[in-house]
Formats: sequence, C-alpha cells, structure tokens
Amino acid sequence: MTDNEEPMIARGTMSELAFNKYKRCQWWFLVALSIGFLIIGQSAAVILGRFYYDQGGNSKWMATLVQTVAFPLLFIPLCTIRSPEEASTSVAPSIKFIVLIYFVLGVLIAADNMMYSTGLLYLSASTYSLICASQLAFNAVFSYFINAQKFTALIINSTVILTFSASLLAINEDSHEPSGLSKGKYLIGFLCTLGASAGYSLLLSLMQLTFEKVLKKETFSVVLEMQIYTSLVATSAAVIGLFASGEWRTMHGEMEGFGKGQVAYVMTLVWTAIAWQVCSVGVVGLIFLVSSLYSNVISTVSLAVTPIAAVIVFHDKMNGVKIISMLLALWGFASYIYQNYLDDAKARRAQAVPKPQNDSAC
Repeated sequence: MTDNEEPMIARGTMSELAFNKYKRCQWWFLVALSIGFLIIGQSAAVILGRFYYDQGGNSKWMATLVQTVAFPLLFIPLCTIRSPEEASTSVAPSIKFIVLIYFVLGVLIAADNMMYSTGLLYLSASTYSLICASQLAFNAVFSYFINAQKFTALIINSTVILTFSASLLAINEDSHEPSGLSKGKYLIGFLCTLGASAGYSLLLSLMQLTFEKVLKKETFSVVLEMQIYTSLVATSAAVIGLFASGEWRTMHGEMEGFGKGQVAYVMTLVWTAIAWQVCSVGVVGLIFLVSSLYSNVISTVSLAVTPIAAVIVFHDKMNGVKIISMLLALWGFASYIYQNYLDDAKARRAQAVPKPQNDSAC
C-alpha cells in the first residue's frame, strides 16, 4: 500500500466514526468480542446444521427458519447495553423509508438463508465451509462498487486465490458427500452455497451503506435494531415458506424418526438458532466497528475451525483437493488480515499527526 492510497477504514465512513468514538483499548476489546461471537457462533451453527440433516432432518425451510427465529434474544443486549444519545447532524429519514429498507433486507436474508440450507443439505460441512470462503471475493467486488472501498494488490491477490479455492471444490470428483448423493445434487449444493455467499456479501455491503447513508448513527443499539427488524421479516418469510411448501406436515414424523431421539431433535434446533444469533451479533458488530469487508474476512476464520471439527464429529473426508483448497483459503484470509493491519497503522498515523492528544491510553 503506497502512501497516497486511502486506507480501507476510510475517512467519513461508519467504521471511522466508531473508531473515533472509543479509546483504542475499548475499540479493540469490542472488535475482539465481536470476532469471538462470530467464529464460535458460525462454526457451531454449521456443525449443528449438518448434524440435523445427518440424523434424519430433511426440512430446508426449518433449517432456514432456525437461522433467524431466535432474534428475540437480541433484546437482552438491546435493553442492557445503553448507548449514549448523540445530537443528530442531519435530517432523520422517514419511518416508511426505514421500514422499506428493513423489509427488503429481511426478504433478502430469508432467500440467502434458504440457499445456505440447500447447500448444507447436499454438501459435507467441510466442503460447505470451504466454498463459503468465496464470499470474500464477492465482498471485495461489492464493497468496491457500493462502499467505495479501495482495491489493493493484497485484496486482488486474495480475491484470485479464493476464486481458485472454490473452483477446486467445484471440480473435485471425490467431494460428492454426504454419501449416496448424485453428482447433480452435489452441483446444486455447490451452486446454492456459492450463490448464498454472493448474496451474503451483498447484504453486508447494503447494511454498511444503510448505516452510513440512511441511519447516520453510531450507537450499538442502532446496529441491534437493524438485526432485530430484518430478522423479524426473514423469520416471517421462512414461516410462510414452511407452511406454503407443506413441510410443516412432516415435522412430527421427522421428530419421531430423528436418529438421536426427540429431545435431541428439539435441542439441535434450539441451539442452532441460538448459535446463529450469536454469530449475527458478531457480524453486525464488526460492520459497525470496522466494515462489512472486515466482517466477511473474520467469518472465514471458521475455515480453520469448521472443516477440522467436521472431520472429528462427522468423519468427513479431507482429501488432497480439500486440503489444498483450505490452504489457499487461509492464504487469501491472511492477505486480507495483513491489508487490514496496514490500514489500521495508517489510520493511527493519520490521527496522531493533527491531534496527538486524542490517542488515549487505557
């Protein structure tokens, strides 16, 4: 990165506002907490989702529903974590416009969750997680056009590497898992997961754009409110899909035929729902504190966790192609992390020059 290039944490963006709001140690603590929520929540949710299918679950709409249905849990941090009131510097958007934005985002989330559920049905947990790494490449493109993020050599390098990583899995003849699935269903799972990754990246960029251009607030409560209202819309859409598709009629038989028993069936769905909400808090928190691009970068850390956990829990096959794909994905992830390190260092230097007294110590 040259000296005349702007950092990814660009001046005037939501990320810089959050960065300036907190002391450095407070900011890094919140970032670390959000990272922990994201990695733990996403890894647990994927493993439990695959467990649901392996033990006899077959409802894609139920798998879609549990990704957002636990959103009322977010009222706990919303009511307990108070954000300071700030004077508004612009005209507040109309309620109708905000409702429209939340509705559109909620519908997109429901559609994206459905594609993820279909992908996980036809793919092993390790293959699914590795394909999800392609969301970084999509996010780089969407962030460039929507959020005015700058392309650097490291970002381009990472995007190309992650594209190769996903391409390897697309042509991997030994990845037709779970066992017994045809090549056609594997292809459907691959395309759905790839499409869901693109949709997820688009959603993150649109959410960051909403924070910056529409809501124009930097309180954590605003971040949680967006997650709650969009999840309400997505949950409603999933419930409609569950009943419209007729899958609700199979729920009782699915519970009775679940491999580990009826209690395990209920607990699997409950903890999957909780895990997704833990993940969501981390995702939106990182969008608020840093950027949608960085949020997507951190979500790929689960690539180092989920495939390994899948091998231990489900005895997934880690053949040579998968190992190379994972190494490429980690290489791409490392490129993004190093780029963020350079951007953070430049942001600190830019802040220290005009106002050295603002670099508060803990």
